[in-house]
Amino acid sequence: MSLNGAANGTENIAQTKPNPYGPHPSDFLSNVSSFQLIESTLREGEQFANAFFDTAKKIEIAKALDEFGVDYIELTSPAASEQSRKDCEAIAKLGLKAKILTHIRCHMDDARIAVETGVDGVDVVIGTSQFLRQYSHGKDMTYVAKSAVEVIEYVKSHGIEIRFSSEDSFRSDLVDLLNIYRTVNDIGVNRVGIADTVGCANPRQVYELVRTLKSVVSCDIECHFHNDTGCAVANAYTALEAGAKLIDVSVLGIGERNGITPLGALMARMIAADRDYVLSKYNLKKLRDLEILVAEAVQVNIPFNNPITGFCAFTHKAGIHAKAILANPSTYEILKPEDFGLTRYIHFANRLTGWNAIKSRVDQLNLDLTDTQVKEVTQKIKALGDIRALNIDDVDSIIRDYHAKVSTPRQAPVASENSEIPETLEQPEAKRQKN
Repeated sequence: MSLNGAANGTENIAQTKPNPYGPHPSDFLSNVSSFQLIESTLREGEQFANAFFDTAKKIEIAKALDEFGVDYIELTSPAASEQSRKDCEAIAKLGLKAKILTHIRCHMDDARIAVETGVDGVDVVIGTSQFLRQYSHGKDMTYVAKSAVEVIEYVKSHGIEIRFSSEDSFRSDLVDLLNIYRTVNDIGVNRVGIADTVGCANPRQVYELVRTLKSVVSCDIECHFHNDTGCAVANAYTALEAGAKLIDVSVLGIGERNGITPLGALMARMIAADRDYVLSKYNLKKLRDLEILVAEAVQVNIPFNNPITGFCAFTHKAGIHAKAILANPSTYEILKPEDFGLTRYIHFANRLTGWNAIKSRVDQLNLDLTDTQVKEVTQKIKALGDIRALNIDDVDSIIRDYHAKVSTPRQAPVASENSEIPETLEQPEAKRQKN
């Protein structure tokens, strides 16, 4: 049973009071109300196990992301393969509103290829943790700093944006991190990036590192969170509270291993914090189609509990929930389904249903039952629900049968010429004739 808005037109309580889910006043550096999205489905998302996007599909996804309103679209390094280079050039020529970025290693060969593709910016990354310095590129921090300066100055000389990011930031030495960030900040990068490459960070660690970095650099801070331990959305929100400006996301969170911060889930968190800002920037009614597009492309189903677009995201089942939702949806909903072009649903075909939900269904069926009668038919529905699973047709059949019994007048028995018609069953005409 779908419902659009409160049954009695009650105003959303949250509209009359300060939002308790927004940034805390103590977070004076917070960017919760001024964040930007770097959408990485066509870069990080290509690293998802099932992903293979041909040029046409990449262009289709890029256009859909642009219609949604993302600030940046990040593409796979053009140095990765010849086709990746061609795809990068093709998307850069589309004339989208979103800025087009590509993601490269901190290496001059990659930088030369990247700037020739026509992108608006280059995202440079190099590992800084002991793990990656020993087992990945095998270089020390002196080499990292020298390479970073060389690449950054080259990209800047071509008049396009440049971001420098450490990789595996949360397992890197803090002194090493702050030194390299201070170095690249001083030569004029547009952004520095923090990357939780293995998904090990928790919100407290994120807040402390972003706040510390904020005191060292004057440029914007971008954050990239993997979801291996389920903290990606929480970490992203905390980073914004601490002063980060940009968050890397992908559709459905697809990416290496368990992926990164999901676009839709972050939108759920952010609209709860600042609805006006989110609605002013992003076309949330495009989210469902965008997720379906990507899910089909990588051959996965949208999870049942996916924020916003999961099939039961706005479904209410328990009787006490249904009663309150029918009176005022904000009682059990922090998000408004209509903001996303969706509707809420009262799941009344089950043994947990309440009479208020059944009454609403009776009204939808244009039947007339008293509250007492609705309560009685609700008990019949519950009784069958204790025996087996129900569907809407089951419930509607019980309601209609019950309504037919209580609304159909009983026929008076055929009386012989000399017999008395019982008083309780007499028709008005018979009464008048007797009198």
